[in-house]
Amino acid sequence: MHDDRSLVEARLKRVLDERVRPAVYPESVPLEVAVWHAPGEPVPVDEGLAAEPEPIEAGARWGAPWGTSWFRVTGTVPEAWAGRTVEAILDLGFDENMPGFQCEGLVYRPDGTPVKGLNPRNQWVRVGAPVEGGEQVRLHIEAASNPVILDYHPFLPTQLGDKETAGTEPQYTLARMDLAVFDETVWQLVIDLEVLGELMAELPVESARRWEILRAVDTALDALDLQDIGGTAERARTRLAGVLATPAAPSAHRVSAVGHAHIDSAWLWPLRETVRKVARTTSNMTALLDDEPDFVFAMSQAQQWAWVRDHRPEVWARVKKAVADGRFVPAGGMWVESDTNMPGSEAMARQFVHGKRFFLDEFGIENDEAWLPDTFGFAAGLPQIIKAAGSKYLLTQKISWSQTNKFPHHTFRWEGIDGTRIFTHFPPVDTYNCSMKGSEIAHAARNFKDKGVARHSLAPTGWGDGGGGTTREMVAKAARLRDLEGAATVTWETPQAFFEKAAAEYPEPPVWVGELYLELHRATLTSQAKTKQGNRRSEHLLREAELWAATAAVRTGFPYPYEDLDRIWKTVLLHQFHDILPGSSIAWVHREARRTYERVAEELTGIIDAAQRALAGDGTRDLVFNSAPHSRAGIPAGGAGAAHLPSPAEPSPRDEGGFVLVNGLLRVEIDARGLVTSVYDIEADRETVAPGRAANLLQLHPDFPNMWDAWDVDAFYRNTVTDLTDADEVAPDGDGVRIVRTFGASRVTQLLSLAPGERRLTVDTEVDWHETEKFLKLAFPLDVHAERYASETQFGHFHRPTHTNTSWEAAKFEACNHRFVHLEEPGWGVALVNDSTYGHDVTRTVRTEGDGGTTTTVRVSLLRAPRFPDPETDQGVHRFRHALVPGAGIADAVREGWRINVPERRLTGAEEVAPLVTADRDAVVVTAVKLADDGSGDVVVRFHEALGGRTRATLTAGFEVAGVSVTDLLERPLTDTTPPEVRDGRIAVRLRPFELMTLRLRRTR
Repeated sequence: MHDDRSLVEARLKRVLDERVRPAVYPESVPLEVAVWHAPGEPVPVDEGLAAEPEPIEAGARWGAPWGTSWFRVTGTVPEAWAGRTVEAILDLGFDENMPGFQCEGLVYRPDGTPVKGLNPRNQWVRVGAPVEGGEQVRLHIEAASNPVILDYHPFLPTQLGDKETAGTEPQYTLARMDLAVFDETVWQLVIDLEVLGELMAELPVESARRWEILRAVDTALDALDLQDIGGTAERARTRLAGVLATPAAPSAHRVSAVGHAHIDSAWLWPLRETVRKVARTTSNMTALLDDEPDFVFAMSQAQQWAWVRDHRPEVWARVKKAVADGRFVPAGGMWVESDTNMPGSEAMARQFVHGKRFFLDEFGIENDEAWLPDTFGFAAGLPQIIKAAGSKYLLTQKISWSQTNKFPHHTFRWEGIDGTRIFTHFPPVDTYNCSMKGSEIAHAARNFKDKGVARHSLAPTGWGDGGGGTTREMVAKAARLRDLEGAATVTWETPQAFFEKAAAEYPEPPVWVGELYLELHRATLTSQAKTKQGNRRSEHLLREAELWAATAAVRTGFPYPYEDLDRIWKTVLLHQFHDILPGSSIAWVHREARRTYERVAEELTGIIDAAQRALAGDGTRDLVFNSAPHSRAGIPAGGAGAAHLPSPAEPSPRDEGGFVLVNGLLRVEIDARGLVTSVYDIEADRETVAPGRAANLLQLHPDFPNMWDAWDVDAFYRNTVTDLTDADEVAPDGDGVRIVRTFGASRVTQLLSLAPGERRLTVDTEVDWHETEKFLKLAFPLDVHAERYASETQFGHFHRPTHTNTSWEAAKFEACNHRFVHLEEPGWGVALVNDSTYGHDVTRTVRTEGDGGTTTTVRVSLLRAPRFPDPETDQGVHRFRHALVPGAGIADAVREGWRINVPERRLTGAEEVAPLVTADRDAVVVTAVKLADDGSGDVVVRFHEALGGRTRATLTAGFEVAGVSVTDLLERPLTDTTPPEVRDGRIAVRLRPFELMTLRLRRTR
């Protein structure tokens, strides 16, 4: 037989494009359309429905950026269409290649009942099946003219990312607005041909199955009359029935399809638009569930569920019913799909507390899985948090985006810093927006790394990022792929059903230890510095507010602000979403975030002040409140008293120019350039700064990644560096030395000071930043030989190598830390702590001259200046605080990290304040002291082993304890754990390395 494969495949494409697809709607009549443009922000539904619209024709321009237009469409079903299926085709001016990234709409009936959402891949609304003819049609569309930010030429700077700069030019051209006959037989033929054509293209050319499909398609096309598609579609389908009925091989890969619409809680749209995106998508999905009995849809992010409940009650009613039917499934058990690198310990825990509690309270459903398909890498402390929340699975897809190394597993156990292992799955389909294309399903089967020992994978199916969800076309394709020779089998299942099957078939999967590092999007650790600072400050203020409010409630009857703290926590958790905290959203999002963090700080400071004043009472004594988990200046952790601090030493001139700071423990030399040439540990008789090098060195790099501007920094940025060594001013300033530098259009002012009685050189940096596409680093070259270093993560720390022996290590050229980075030789180490930065790099070189020692350079990432999606990223004034701590062990790094983030608070009062709860070991760090969320008055204490070793400790309660229980993060007693004994308010605990523990202390009433 001659090879006519290319001929038939080309024939299939043209016939589908030019004849069959257009015949799905063989007859149509135009609808009458009128529009009312809301004058500002979106209006309530009843106001939009009541507004008086003006006529508009197809082809007219409409929609200012971020505007809302209410379209009214009316018409009459022709009498001649009686007995047929009729749909309204409502095309707002869509580009079908951009679902979720442009205009969208939500269709309502005149009474305000939502019908379904409109997007580029979902433009139809069913009018009747069948119709009687003569029906009056009246629909209303709440249309959002969201501008296209990520266009065909991506990453171009645009002012469209903020309503304040976007202008008023209409964005869209109104297209087809018709009533049309829907020919389901032709539509089914389209699906048949698409599935077989896509499958055929994935099979080997030498495969008999490929040729069998080719011949069937060829004969089906022969059966079509191209001038009468509707009349011959059934005949063509008959020619395909045989190849569609051939079952899959018993060994075929098995795909669990989960209906899905990954909706970024903010990204290229503001938070308020996400509220509407969720309403549109959930309307669509509840409608699709009604039409498709096998379909199952899962939605994560409790915040998005809460938005539907609070803003679209009419949609919420449909969602609740679908949940009760078991087909609309809460997933993930987190408040949002957050970043997991940068959120602090308590914040990461509270993501699960608030997420799981929402689903329990609303539906009585508890999730077993963490669902994070799009998060940019995973911190090594996360497995323990997942387990402590009562979950046992994790799903993500993003690691498949890594640029350098391909992850070796799709199903495995992930081991965190404390030894906890979580059953984890990476969908081999390599997308969280699967559309059931043959290429996607074939890729999943081919790509699956665990063949021979496992055969199940998951495919999140539906348009996402901007929402939209699963379409009827995807469901129809999945039905044909349920059991089809040559393809993986596809079954709609819940996430829980998939994980149970996958875990059962693969009881001993391989283990991956440590962080799941994404070899991409490394710059998200630095972009939008004020968003990151707002997050860090809010986390610590929340801890302080809970600590002092709980202490005051127990001691004085102070009214514990349950509702306020709950609300504020949810606000902070929302802003940890994986495009807000990472700095990859539009300008509007980050402008609002800055204002939100200011309000949060003001409210939390008010709570802290009120609680501390209740504790201090009326008096004239100067009291210092210590919120940190370690004592300082004689004041216990969580207590208040009189602090006695020695006077700091003033700077003295240096013979060679510059200044010297000495406090009896350290001697610091600052040269005439404002660079630190020596930090001498007097007690250890040891220099900190590498010979011939200078610390406190600001370095500027060009920063123009190949793509994903706000997200990425590519390794070649290091090829060019400018050391900022010229100083405009180096002068004494009180107890420190002030350095002023200018470069480009920017200015840096630093204050270097030496803490009295402490091994701590503090560096306060103010940057008035006006650069573009530049990367600013602050370098500390250290005379330390270290093959690895520690950086803080949730509930502990994690070691990374300083060398680049393998491509895996070389790829980690920008990494995340929380409050500290620490490196050491046996017996002596150095910590670099910070109050608000996350990105850093560590490199090492061996000195070829002089002593031949090793220089290990730690650089913190201060600022970037990408132009997409926010062209004004980080322009303006920023303030950072860092401290270099020579002679530091890991315990010192932990303590100093807390110190720089939680300063003392001073006020006058009558009495010292004893701590509510104390731990007698520095290795035990208390991260939360609060009242139980259920309002019982019980005190909840969360703590962990912070140094990486086993420890025994005693917790002492400053109140009478009637009983104690070990709980999960949701403050529920663990039935498989024996509670520790309580004797005179003292509780003895044992902790393994980095173990997290939550105790609930019942108070004697």
